[in-house]
Amino acid sequence: MTQRIHIMPQGDPELLAGLREQGAELVGHDEQPEGIIVTGMFKKLNLTEVLEANPQVKWVQLPSAGIELYSEILTRFPDLTWTSAKGSYAKPVGEHALALTLAALRGLKGRALASSWGTEGGISLNGLRCVVVGGGGVAAEIVRLYKAFDTHVTVVRRTAEPVEHADVTVAFEGLDEALKGAEVVALAAAATPTTRHLLNADRLALLAECAVVANVGRGSLVDQAALVEALTGGTLRGAGLDVTDPEPLPDSDPLWALENCLITPHTADTTEMVVPLLRERILANHRRFIAGEPMLGLVDPAQGY
Repeated sequence: MTQRIHIMPQGDPELLAGLREQGAELVGHDEQPEGIIVTGMFKKLNLTEVLEANPQVKWVQLPSAGIELYSEILTRFPDLTWTSAKGSYAKPVGEHALALTLAALRGLKGRALASSWGTEGGISLNGLRCVVVGGGGVAAEIVRLYKAFDTHVTVVRRTAEPVEHADVTVAFEGLDEALKGAEVVALAAAATPTTRHLLNADRLALLAECAVVANVGRGSLVDQAALVEALTGGTLRGAGLDVTDPEPLPDSDPLWALENCLITPHTADTTEMVVPLLRERILANHRRFIAGEPMLGLVDPAQGY
């Protein structure tokens, strides 16, 4: 069954060929598409105008895992089937979270900046008590990787439904208890009003002395002023951040000057990594769209993820 699909702004040649092989008719926004595929990561596109002009559209595929920037348009068109890339980028992002965790534990930023031999230091990840905040594919991948180091991992997510490989899974109501004495905290939750500054001064104070934090979720999950205070005051050993609030982080922000804070510019999943993974998700969802099967990465407009 042929479906009329509009891609905005454009697709890579392999994606276009794959869609055509699956029977898609690729059309312009003014040719009554039934599905819209957005490939421009966080780019300002006229998606609202296209949807307003095309009431026959049934499905919209978004390119990112985190979709907070689309919250307004999701609210305006709640009856559409919205799908995101959540879970698609889990492996590279989970890998990056592990790298940031190890760098924070081993003090690698300080060593990279050093110009003399210095003193020994560093903590092994093996056997530590870890908390992973988030219930999606990235969180699950972080759990899998942490468990390779004989860690004890507690997952904190929206529900207490068990996560594979985790030792304990609790709902968000159990976050404070989970953080008490934790030595590693990895953040991979969605950005919503309820998760803003989820890791604040009070919760940082619950962690073990010289704990580390790795954030590959969204910058808004952390109260950055509280994070700076914990890092400078010595109550937090280190932090590895792939996301900040705002982004890009201004050159004048105090986080840059901290020897125990390593920042990467939202590159846990680079364009080169993302393109083939997004293509795989799009093609899978197009097949499901044609067959009327449940879609991958379904978005709940009311929840915002």
